[in-house]
Amino acid sequence: MSPAKALLKRESATENVVRSAPPPVSQLPQRLPNALAGTEPTKPQVRPVVAVPAATSISSAPTPIARPRRDKSANFQARVPVITGEAIYRGSMPVDGIISGQLGAAGSSLAIKQRPRSGPVEGIPELDGELSFQDMLRVNGHIAGKVTSAHGTLIIDGSARVDADIDVGVAVISGIVNGDVIAHERVELGPAAIINGNISTRALTMKPGAVFQGDCRMLKNECGDQ
Repeated sequence: MSPAKALLKRESATENVVRSAPPPVSQLPQRLPNALAGTEPTKPQVRPVVAVPAATSISSAPTPIARPRRDKSANFQARVPVITGEAIYRGSMPVDGIISGQLGAAGSSLAIKQRPRSGPVEGIPELDGELSFQDMLRVNGHIAGKVTSAHGTLIIDGSARVDADIDVGVAVISGIVNGDVIAHERVELGPAAIINGNISTRALTMKPGAVFQGDCRMLKNECGDQ
């Protein structure tokens, strides 16, 4: 047999084998076993992670919970007290806030919560009347009227304003005073003090920067010396 015939015979045999081979079975996803059959579960298939654009909304994403809004009109904050110390006051006091407590003959207890001030000093005084104390009193706000104490020490803060006549033992002033100042022992004026009125005292101390517009009269001491 010639080599050409042998080659043709071999190719025809290969073709018959290929034709007789069964068609390929399509690859189907493997079914998960039934839980009731008692077979061991197979490992879960890992699904590919698909990146979602930022503009795409997912329904399963948790929605933010809306918090209830608080009414700011009733949210009052405690102001810096107008005065610090024990004192007796008679006069008017404007309140822009909430007053809680009780007043009675046996005793009284009041708590005042006012809105915070927008500026350091307002045009309307927070206390307008007669104010008397014994040992020490510190003014942190705006008061008007009259402040008296036989031997007490009055301290006026740098952000305070006093539109009143002062008659005390010692006056330490760092703010604004519109009125006459009588201090039987001494007067101390800070660098930011502004006095629009007369000063009567036994000893006067002024630091650079203090402004004094008025007359100064030196009082006599207990021995009669001026």
